[in-house]
Amino acid sequence: MKIFGELVKRYWNNELKNAVDLNELAGEIKEKYGFIDKDMPVIKDHIRIAMGLDPNGNPEFQDELDLVRNSREVGNPIIARIQGVCEYCGGKECKCEDVCKYEAHIYKRNEGPVIANDKCLSCGECVTACDFGALADKMEFMPMIELLKDPDIPVYATVAPAIAGQFGDDISMGQLRTALKLLGFQDMIEVALFADILTIKEAFEFSYLVKNKGDFFLTSCCCPVWFNMTKKNYPEIFTHMSPSISPMIASGRFLKKLYGDAKVVFIAPCIAKKAEAMEPELKGAIDYVLNFRELKEIFDALEINLKDLPGDEKDQASYGGRIYARTGGVSFSVKSVVNRLEPTRLIKLKSRKVDGVKDCKEILDALISNKEFDANFIEGMGCTGGCVGGPRTNIDVDKATMFVNEFGEDSLIMTPFDNLNVMKILKQAGISSIEEIVQNRDMVKMLSREKY
Repeated sequence: MKIFGELVKRYWNNELKNAVDLNELAGEIKEKYGFIDKDMPVIKDHIRIAMGLDPNGNPEFQDELDLVRNSREVGNPIIARIQGVCEYCGGKECKCEDVCKYEAHIYKRNEGPVIANDKCLSCGECVTACDFGALADKMEFMPMIELLKDPDIPVYATVAPAIAGQFGDDISMGQLRTALKLLGFQDMIEVALFADILTIKEAFEFSYLVKNKGDFFLTSCCCPVWFNMTKKNYPEIFTHMSPSISPMIASGRFLKKLYGDAKVVFIAPCIAKKAEAMEPELKGAIDYVLNFRELKEIFDALEINLKDLPGDEKDQASYGGRIYARTGGVSFSVKSVVNRLEPTRLIKLKSRKVDGVKDCKEILDALISNKEFDANFIEGMGCTGGCVGGPRTNIDVDKATMFVNEFGEDSLIMTPFDNLNVMKILKQAGISSIEEIVQNRDMVKMLSREKY
């Protein structure tokens, strides 16, 4: 993060012109933190990662700044291994060996970690577990700086509901909106608004698919770790998974439909969202992804003090949409709409909420073995506690959950069904009634996991 902060400050202020400037930065880092000449390739690869580029082990910088200036996306893989770091660890106390719960990580004591990208879900557990920085996720801010400085390109920030409380106990969402506008964003929009839209869609789907005892419905579409774990490892169960896109993807698709030349940046607690944005059927909705830790470092590097800013407050989403950020939020939200759609429904929505890798795998294994559950709506979240427990949060999960609950309770809108902003944005997109969310062919495609 220190390297990232220095890069942001210098690039933003036009102090990085060429490879000479990057070499100077690498030398300053070496001296400041007590590294030696042998460490320079590692330092330079961390600089490349912080620029959104692949680490290549090259001892010299070449055209990295040109690549950043001309880039319009950050490529796969999101999580990369930096060569030369593992020799400091030697595997003696290495946390890499057992951290990956998806069998995507192959550990070799003498060579360091190898990532099997066809199995990796980009959950970020290995990145946060490695104390030596041998594994890192690419940072996407530098390639977007040119966009933010271009007055002719509107760039929208869509923020995950887990953002509540992440930048200080007394920092409001309105102050975050003001800060993001100072960075050059056109506006900040709650992704919880699009969670409200998808809640209504999933409520209709639940009503259609769960007709009898023994039927069940899998969600949450908002968690790429849970979604891809099911898709890759449990194909029989995957047929019960909601076909809906995530609120993140919905935010990008809606904004680009309404503002054709817009760019959309998603701000999240999650590493996996960077990979989700580049999935072939979803690519194009979201241009870049930032996480909370990166955004905090950006504010610090550019000396944006949130406490000193006026609050540009807006009430965009419901209580139900905002609590998507924590375990049980999706279940509550969908149930509230199902009950409004079918108050006399005989088969009531009964939810089972699981979070964390272990519990997610256990319930999928149990469903495979046809174990009976007193539940027909299964909500899975890959991180413990839900998105509030993501690998790139600034505060602990209990505190984050408290802030999310308070943020939800502050909304003047109780359920997605009561959110007039939903109907406003749907009408702008050509939809005149709630029912058309699942009846209008273009809207169905727009909210489904297929190329749009």
